[in-house]
Amino acid sequence: MKKIILVLALFLGVASCKTNPFTGKKVLNFYPNSQLFPTAFAQYDQFLTENKVVESSADAKMITKVGQRISSAAEKWLTANGYAGYLKDYKWEYNLVDDKTVNAWCMPGGKIVFYTGILPICAGERGVAVVMGHEVAHALADHGAQRMSAGTLQQLGAVAGNVAIQDPQKREIFNQAYGVGSQVGVMLPFSRSHETEADRIGLQIMAIAGYDPTEAAELWKRMKANSGGEAPPEFMSTHPSNDTRINNLTEWAPAAKAEARKFGVTTFQ
Repeated sequence: MKKIILVLALFLGVASCKTNPFTGKKVLNFYPNSQLFPTAFAQYDQFLTENKVVESSADAKMITKVGQRISSAAEKWLTANGYAGYLKDYKWEYNLVDDKTVNAWCMPGGKIVFYTGILPICAGERGVAVVMGHEVAHALADHGAQRMSAGTLQQLGAVAGNVAIQDPQKREIFNQAYGVGSQVGVMLPFSRSHETEADRIGLQIMAIAGYDPTEAAELWKRMKANSGGEAPPEFMSTHPSNDTRINNLTEWAPAAKAEARKFGVTTFQ
């Protein structure tokens, strides 16, 4: 049984790699779009029926406009870099939901939600573009499928350990150590790496869409002020710290502008 599990994990790890077009790196992903997207779309539609969607306000229209500009910029970049057709299964949708939570999120395949609570932090269209670029980037990089793939391997590791360890007391110690170790040492860094990657990709595509990428660091300064300094240590969090993000985004902004110039964008909104 243990051998079967280990062979299966090895097969999944080797046979299920996909290239991230923005980084050129191989990533673990054994959930194809054809399997993942229909489920995500159904869950998104259900969420919309259960929450108050803002449909006709100026803010709702702005969310849609910014989303369309940024997803269009992503498609331009992908086509120019040899990935024409990469987005053929995506069905972009951008909705504003009446909720005080300071958040926005994206499901696989391009289904995006902004909560009204994040709009004061965005402080206008450029700030919305920062958040939108980040969320679109999650969809482009298949981060949802990668998290599911990593979670599957985490579960296989737990099963393999329980099969291999026969002593009940040692098995209990293993489960406690494995649960904490795999979460803090693997899953949380994995999640933070996705957030950092989405920040960088998002900065690039918002610039190609004509939005000033220097706004990104300013948004995170406002986010930091809004949090009142209350945040877990970075190593215990799914996200990089506010200071890490501010420093990264400040450093990356000139390169994002340079990339935008390749597409004829020389002035930024």
